[in-house]
Amino acid sequence: MRSLIIAALALMTLGSCKNLVPYTDALKSKYNLSDEQLKHLQFYVSSPIVIQRKVTAENNTQIDAGKVKIVNGEKVEEVVVPVGTKGVLVRNDNGKFEISFEKDDTYYLRFGTNPNRYDSYVLLASDWQGKVGNVTYAGNKYYTSGESADAVLLIDIRKISSYQKESRIAKGRKAN
Repeated sequence: MRSLIIAALALMTLGSCKNLVPYTDALKSKYNLSDEQLKHLQFYVSSPIVIQRKVTAENNTQIDAGKVKIVNGEKVEEVVVPVGTKGVLVRNDNGKFEISFEKDDTYYLRFGTNPNRYDSYVLLASDWQGKVGNVTYAGNKYYTSGESADAVLLIDIRKISSYQKESRIAKGRKAN
């Protein structure tokens, strides 16, 4: 009985495995994906993304995106996107993807190609100081943690392959 349970768990684990690969424009071309099709793809994040902003008296009441914690004696709002978090494409702005990992389309992070990362789509910031970047999230300015600079958008290549289908139009058939 025990070996049967172990075998069943192993099959479920193998069946649920995803074949995640970095998203690139080459993949978009290879599978001829339109912007509309991209909106139906499931994206994932490869590394944790942690963004923070200082909480001041004027923005203290607007905290709803993350948790408030004390860092070096200051109140900080923190939003964490763990490894493997699912996201959806909200908007494609000339190759800059706005990906939402949260409740609605106003909560998004921007990703774009990076030639130094094999043209994978990586987290974009308006400014990078080493591995710390400045991003806009839900209309507020945040700064990223160092590990966030390594975040790459991933897709399940098996889902794309199964999503692709060939189509033809039947021309009809005459009776003898």
